[in-house]
Amino acid sequence: MTLPPLRRIKELPGVSSPFGRSRSPRRPSGTASRRPNADLPQARGRTCRGEVAGRRGGARRDPAGWRVAYVRRGSCPRLGRGPGIRGNHMGTHDRSQPALHWLFGDQLGPHFLRPNSDIVMIESRGVFRRRRFHRAKAHLMLSAMRHRAAELGDRVRYVQADTYRDGLAQAVGDAKVTVHHPTSHAALGFVRDLRQVEVLPPRGFLVQPEAFSRWAESVRGGRLRMEDFYRRVRREHDLLMDGDRPAGGRWNMDAENREPPPKDAAALPVPPPYRPREDAIDEQVRADLDRWERSGDVAFVGRDGPRRFPAGRAEARRALRAFVTRRLPTFGRWEDAMLAGDWTMSHSMLSASLNLGLLEPAECVEAAEAAYRAGDAPLNSVEGYVRQVAGWREYMWNLYWYLGPGYRDSNALGHRAPVPDWFADLDADAVQARCLSTTLAQVRDRGWVHHIPRLMVLGNHALQRGWDPAAVTDWFHRCFVDAYDWVMLTNVIGMSQYADGGRVTTKPYASGGAYINTMSDLCGPCAYRPAERTGERACPYTAGYWEFVHRHRERLAHNHRTARAVKQLERLGDLDDVLRNARRRDPDAAP
Repeated sequence: MTLPPLRRIKELPGVSSPFGRSRSPRRPSGTASRRPNADLPQARGRTCRGEVAGRRGGARRDPAGWRVAYVRRGSCPRLGRGPGIRGNHMGTHDRSQPALHWLFGDQLGPHFLRPNSDIVMIESRGVFRRRRFHRAKAHLMLSAMRHRAAELGDRVRYVQADTYRDGLAQAVGDAKVTVHHPTSHAALGFVRDLRQVEVLPPRGFLVQPEAFSRWAESVRGGRLRMEDFYRRVRREHDLLMDGDRPAGGRWNMDAENREPPPKDAAALPVPPPYRPREDAIDEQVRADLDRWERSGDVAFVGRDGPRRFPAGRAEARRALRAFVTRRLPTFGRWEDAMLAGDWTMSHSMLSASLNLGLLEPAECVEAAEAAYRAGDAPLNSVEGYVRQVAGWREYMWNLYWYLGPGYRDSNALGHRAPVPDWFADLDADAVQARCLSTTLAQVRDRGWVHHIPRLMVLGNHALQRGWDPAAVTDWFHRCFVDAYDWVMLTNVIGMSQYADGGRVTTKPYASGGAYINTMSDLCGPCAYRPAERTGERACPYTAGYWEFVHRHRERLAHNHRTARAVKQLERLGDLDDVLRNARRRDPDAAP
């Protein structure tokens, strides 16, 4: 099974948003369908003769007001605002409208362009002065922006400035510009305060915040669940559906996607992920970063090795093809597993490309479904990947806007401890606990680990030690190449640190060393033993888990998912020793 051939992207007037998911007629329930390779999503933004084609029987409405417009598979939508939940198709270009369109550094795909508009891009040095980003993250951000500018050629006004405000003044003066809805509260507030800027609807997502808000307000009791949202997205986009039923008869295949890694394997038996090649632009980016650091103008954390993530649309498409054809079949089985010598496992490595705007979620999930329909990938792998992209990613994006700017101040557990220097500096060599040392080294060297080390190694440790959730969120934002404010706020405040008291998840994601031992090969050579709570070989995760349960026992006792842990706590014969050791521990020392 192969993706369609890559084509040179041509951003021409008259091509509206490529979000509309092509939709085949509904299949009778219980019947299978095999889609040919030609049905796979083509490179978006090209010249084509597609026409808007509504779903047979018309657009579909529901009580929450979601309505979807679709296009024929293999075609591109003409001009005209689609009535869909994406709600961001552009109308026919009016030449009285601003002829300048601003692209932020995470709006780099063809779907962020505006017909007949020249492009403004601003590279702000001040962004790197304000925060100590991972060096590899800074490299990827600048490389992707400069590669995009090179593709746009004479059409772009690319300005290097101290601030966005200065850069905009240099690029356009007082002229009016348009920009698509930025991806952070701060950036949105900034552009809305600029009288010369017209803010257009968001792009790069399947569901728009207004549609999500209508759905959320319609939920009885106000208890939002990602699973309910995910199933809604599947239905509305006819994604992995057989008629009105989910493919295979089940919505959720998590039970098949929790296997530990193969015993005695140093790496999974899968091909490696796509690896981009650096070019002259990367060489110049690295030289600039070196110069800025030497001058003391900016400071970074982590290492900037060879670039591992796509910096352009063509590279991102190749990475998508490589994942779907070579790695997707084994993705689900070992989705939650960890190996010390295999930092990528079977993961897609596409999160950075999606969050830079180089790929659209629609083309990623459509390619995955096409592999299933062609018999090239098992359903559990495809459902697991679709759940990540069309479920969790969309849910986090929309919760970010629905919960509002004040959500970042959530601290239901009252955690105030500062993030220690060894963690902030990615000093893996200071750590004896092998799982934490290995994961921290992977972040230091590459700026990326998959979701389980993030949640169950890094986030789990921060939660157990009671670190300030806002500081932990900032750390994740700065140290991961795929991290943005909208990505990390709800993921860390809500899921990882449970600082919202259960608005995103139903329980804290705290666990002892037993989970890590089951799902990885990290514990065997470690200096600590996952089953021991006290003594010189006590696992910091196991002891830390019981410290956490004791510290929050009242809250956890009233949660049906954690009440059992509180009862177990009461039966621990060595609890006093565990708590005494915790009081004696240097809070700034690495485990």
